[in-house]
Amino acid sequence: KQPPLPVEKALELLDYAYADQAVRSFAVRCLINISDEVLSLYLLQLVQALKHESYLYCDLVEFLLKRALTNQKIGHFLFWHLRSEMHVASVSVRFGLILEAYCRGSQEHMRALEQQMSLLDKLKTTNEQLRPRKDKEKARHFLQEMLLDPHTVESLSSVQSPLEPSFRCKRIRADKCRVMDSKMRPLWMVFENDDLYGDDIYIIFKNGDDLRQDMLTLQMIRIMDRLWKEEGLDLRMNPYGCISTDNRVGLIEVVLNAETIANIQKEKGMFSATSAFRKGSLLAWLKDYNQTETSLNKAIEEFTYSCAGYCVATYVLGVADRHSDNIMVKRTGQLFHIDFGHILGHFKEKFGFRRERVPFVLTHDFVHVINKGQTKKEALEFQIFQKTCEQAFMILRRHGCLILSLFAMMISTGLPELSSEKDLNYLRDTLVLDKTEQDALAHFRSKFDEALCNSWKTSLNWASHNLAKNNKQ
Repeated sequence: KQPPLPVEKALELLDYAYADQAVRSFAVRCLINISDEVLSLYLLQLVQALKHESYLYCDLVEFLLKRALTNQKIGHFLFWHLRSEMHVASVSVRFGLILEAYCRGSQEHMRALEQQMSLLDKLKTTNEQLRPRKDKEKARHFLQEMLLDPHTVESLSSVQSPLEPSFRCKRIRADKCRVMDSKMRPLWMVFENDDLYGDDIYIIFKNGDDLRQDMLTLQMIRIMDRLWKEEGLDLRMNPYGCISTDNRVGLIEVVLNAETIANIQKEKGMFSATSAFRKGSLLAWLKDYNQTETSLNKAIEEFTYSCAGYCVATYVLGVADRHSDNIMVKRTGQLFHIDFGHILGHFKEKFGFRRERVPFVLTHDFVHVINKGQTKKEALEFQIFQKTCEQAFMILRRHGCLILSLFAMMISTGLPELSSEKDLNYLRDTLVLDKTEQDALAHFRSKFDEALCNSWKTSLNWASHNLAKNNKQ
C-alpha cells in the first residue's frame, strides 16, 4: 500500500496531465484527512480539477460533496465556484449536476443561497439601469430611488454575505451607498450588520469586470501568508475578500480605515504631478492617526512587515500596473495592494516601452517610514526590513512546487494571462528554481538593490499617473 503523499504532491496528481482513474483516486485518498481550513485554501483549484475527470461520479466529486455537506462554509464557496462557471458550455452540465446534488443534500442552505442569488440579481439590474446615466448626481439619485423600492429592500434584507457567510446583512443603508467612478460603474454598497456589535458591512459590487484573476492572486497571497506563519513569520498581510459569482460579475470586500497612496499625498498637501517625488507625506499621515510614540512605533512596525510581505509577493507573482491608486495603507500602518488585473509579468507598455521598470515597489516615501524619518538605507531598521524580505522570499522558494502546481491547475480557467505552460515560466524565473539556495539569495538581493536604486522611476510613473488622472477630472 502506497503511503499518502503530502498535500502539494497530491494536488499535482489532480492536474490535467494525470487522466488515469487510479492515480486520481489515490490523490483524493491523500487529501481525505486535511482540515477544513486547508481545504478552503485549495478549493479554487480542486473545482478546476473536476474538469479533468473522465466521469461525473468520481472520488473527487464525492470527497468535495461530503466535505461541503458537513461544513456549510465549504459548501458556500463550493457553490459559488461552481455557479460562477455555469456559463461555460463545456462544464455546465457537470457543474450543474454537482450543484443540484449539493442543494438536494442541504435544503436549508439552498434557501440561504437563493436569497444571495436574488440579492446579486437585484444589484446587477440596478447597475445595468444606471449605466446610461453619465451625470454623477443623477446616477446617485437613481441608485437611492432603486434601493428604497420596497421589492429591492426585501431582496437586500436579512441575507448572508456571499463574500463571507459568517456575516449576515440585516438591511441596506441606502444613504451610504454610491456609484463608483470607473468605467463599469461599480456599486459601493453598505449594509447594517445583523450582529448588534459588528461594524457595517461594506461591499463593492462589480458587473462587467472579470474578478477571477484578482481572486486567484488574493488566494495565493493567503497561501503565502500561511507558509510564512508556519515558519514563524507574520507579515501582517491583508488578503481581503473577493469572489466571482457569475460571468464577469462579483463582489469585493471594502477594507475600512484605509487610503490609497495617491489620496494620502493629496491630503498632506503634496498632490500635484510632482507630489510623487516628495518623501514624508506617508509618515506625516501615519502620525495624524497614531499620536502617541507607542502607537506610532506599532504602526511603523505594521507598515515595515506588510511592506516586506507585499514586496516579495508582488515580485514572485509578477503583479504589474502598480501605481499610487492601487497601493493602500490602513491607519494602523498596514500596507496592502489592490486590483490585480495584470500578473505573471504582463507589464503594460506605452510607446513600445515597458511602463514599469522595477521588480517591485519600494519608494523613498516607504523607506522614510521604515526608517522612522530617515532615508539612509544603512539604518538598522532598513537592514532588518531587507533581511525580512530575504527570509520571506526563501520560504516561498522552498515551496516553489506548490505555487507552480496551484497555478498550473488554474490554466483550465481560461484567464488571458494564464493560458498555457509558458505563463508558468515567469514563476520559475522569479523563484529561480534552477539555482542553489545561495545563488537564489544573491539573485534576490540584486533584484532588491535594483528596486531601491530605481525607485525614482516608480516616482516618475506615479507622477505621470497623477497628471493623467488630474487631466481627466
